[in-house]
Amino acid sequence: MAMSVEFALDTFGDVTRGPDGRILSQPEVLRNVVAEAVLADQVGIDYIGLGEHHRDDFAISSPEVILGAIAGQTSRIRLGTAVTVLSTDDPVRLFQRFSTLDAISNGRAEVILGRGSFTESYPLFGYELQDYEKLFEEKLDLFMRLVREKKVNWKGETRSPLKNTTVYPPLSEKGLKVWVGVGGSPESVVRAVRHDIPLMLAIIGGDPRRFQPFADLYRNAAGQMDQKVQPIGVHSPGHIAPTDEEAVEQAWAGYETLRGRLGRERGWGPPSKREFLAEVASGSMYVGSPETVAKKIAGTVKALGLSRFEMKYSQGTLSHEAMMRSIELYGTQVIPRVRELIAA
Repeated sequence: MAMSVEFALDTFGDVTRGPDGRILSQPEVLRNVVAEAVLADQVGIDYIGLGEHHRDDFAISSPEVILGAIAGQTSRIRLGTAVTVLSTDDPVRLFQRFSTLDAISNGRAEVILGRGSFTESYPLFGYELQDYEKLFEEKLDLFMRLVREKKVNWKGETRSPLKNTTVYPPLSEKGLKVWVGVGGSPESVVRAVRHDIPLMLAIIGGDPRRFQPFADLYRNAAGQMDQKVQPIGVHSPGHIAPTDEEAVEQAWAGYETLRGRLGRERGWGPPSKREFLAEVASGSMYVGSPETVAKKIAGTVKALGLSRFEMKYSQGTLSHEAMMRSIELYGTQVIPRVRELIAA
């Protein structure tokens, strides 16, 4: 039986270079993101997610605003985040933003919740990093109650309580699809099962098959809790061009800039093209021609039993024009080829 798999894209709104080599402004990048999402809708991609950051090298800080603009220019693509940093947000306001997005998009909204791999939102919004775990656990509990219950009673330590409260606008009877993004913590996997939420694995390096134990843990824990196994997805970076060589050179230029900056901030060594090529060959960089990328995605989907593959199509300063070509190839050539491969 053929596997039922969704194919998605996501971006953090990486600040890019224009055709003249100039670094674009964040407003220019945001307008480009809308154009990229519109193209994704046109070429048949199932979902686009916008990541949340609060720094000068990523333009998207308010995903729902941009998703609302995208909703007005698209008709079928599902719209969500990648990820929403729930720990430093208010669950009630977040619910209202997504119930509003769901209404104006006619039921196309989703949200991926996570704790984030960056910490700039903690001081920005007045939270203590030492409360990292408690903030996420309490706010996830409240958010899921808001999604699943018409009247909510809740009490915790991280915000004021709710007593028999209805939050507006309400969701439709269809509800809101919620995922939890996980970077590699068994505790986070079990938490997703405990809340009965689909799992999105962020795999940004190494052989994706090394995450098989997390997929197994998720499925086994669901069985132990007598729950239906929810979908599992994977988020990984990638870039597609007509040839392997062109894709590698384009992606490396953007990756080198992004990885170099993060390395300086976090005390890593400088990026190595040799390491990059190793990730392309056998790791979690889905870079190459349509056939090369399709084969690699199909292998990951089969190995982990995925319901969604989500490619981060932005690579540092990689140009808007190159990303548009990558999106077109993903929708028109890669996705049909992956469906053939996983059905074989």
